[in-house]
Amino acid sequence: DSHATVIPPAPGVASAQTAAEQVEHYWAALLHDVPFTQYSTNSLVAQAANDMNNLAFVSSAANNQFPFPVTPQNLFRGQFVPGDGNVTGPYVSQFMLQPTSFGAQPLSQQHQTFLPVGGGGSEFMTIVSEYQLVQNGGDSGRQLAFDPTFRYLRNGRDLAAYTHVDVLYQGYFVAFLVLAGLNTPPNPSNPYIGSRTQKAFATLGGPDTVGTLAEMATRALKAAWFHKWLKDLRLRPEEYGALVHARLTNSSPFPHAAAALHGDVLNSAALPIIHSTFGSYLLPQAFPEGSPTHPCYPTGHGTVGGACVTVLKFFFDCNQKLRPLLTNVGRDLVVPRTNGRSLNTYTGEDRNSLDINGELNKLAYNISFGHGIHAGIHFRSSTYWSILLGEQVALSILQDRARSYNEPFTVNITKFDGTTATITNQ
Repeated sequence: DSHATVIPPAPGVASAQTAAEQVEHYWAALLHDVPFTQYSTNSLVAQAANDMNNLAFVSSAANNQFPFPVTPQNLFRGQFVPGDGNVTGPYVSQFMLQPTSFGAQPLSQQHQTFLPVGGGGSEFMTIVSEYQLVQNGGDSGRQLAFDPTFRYLRNGRDLAAYTHVDVLYQGYFVAFLVLAGLNTPPNPSNPYIGSRTQKAFATLGGPDTVGTLAEMATRALKAAWFHKWLKDLRLRPEEYGALVHARLTNSSPFPHAAAALHGDVLNSAALPIIHSTFGSYLLPQAFPEGSPTHPCYPTGHGTVGGACVTVLKFFFDCNQKLRPLLTNVGRDLVVPRTNGRSLNTYTGEDRNSLDINGELNKLAYNISFGHGIHAGIHFRSSTYWSILLGEQVALSILQDRARSYNEPFTVNITKFDGTTATITNQ
């Protein structure tokens, strides 16, 4: 049941945690068009990492969500346990880069993206009048500017463009196609392994996998909506940005909550740059309509991601290293070139350590952070607890469904926190 799930209350407006998460949003807005592969040499990225490390929550013992210390390598990356798959390899998961096919239809994994600022694109809702118009349900009339060239996802704005129009479980269905195309072995506990007369199909095979993905996505979304509306009602980062603007400009009328903001957000090194660039302290938005018109916590994208990734772990052997599977079919790990028009082979020292679990973990964060941190519409903690909520939903449903299989099995899954969950009908 959607309401039979548990996640903690959302962090409060006045908390140091929400202040840190908003600072992260301001830096992400300033870095929308910087390719992830250039983070190690970009001076603004270095300034962002330094600023993040000075935030009270990020440097505290309570922080279990931001990688710490923040570095150009792990900036805007997720984390469940220190050093997990989110912070290894390229920023974008291989499941959003590797070519595959939908039946006989090839999928290059190139996308229609937004034009950058300075190249015909723009940020939205940075002017008070436009912000108020959109908040009141109006339409600014401004339009997104699309790049006529399809590109591989290589920066924050590209991820925002992907999540603006993605289908509910699209990224995880494509991940299934990639895994199937690489001949990825099934979960080692699949009962059909070793059979000389039968193979998995309608049960514990490909058709079962894709049907379960769709089912999980809808159930996960309902769980997210329960917490959004009936429990947390968390404000959006765009609204928090308006409180920052009101506080720093001493607006009249003055919102009561603006007086309660934690000092970390008011003293961030990002704010002078935001103000000099846009003329306000409002949080730049990637979409002209700003946020969806429902609460921030938890995120639909994150909850669906947590659920669908857990499904893939149930059906596939996700402890497999990814590079050998790729080399078996004549491919290798890849990373987009800075212009996004082609792919380079990834040659990082950690290339042989990347496994499927880690890249699926990263996929869930890429998609939820693309819709959240990079688009400006979800806080980090909303994504963190959403993915864990989705995992909670999926494990519950998989255990219920196990009883509907005739085949006896006991399947182990590596959870996001590195521990093991067991699904069995024995």
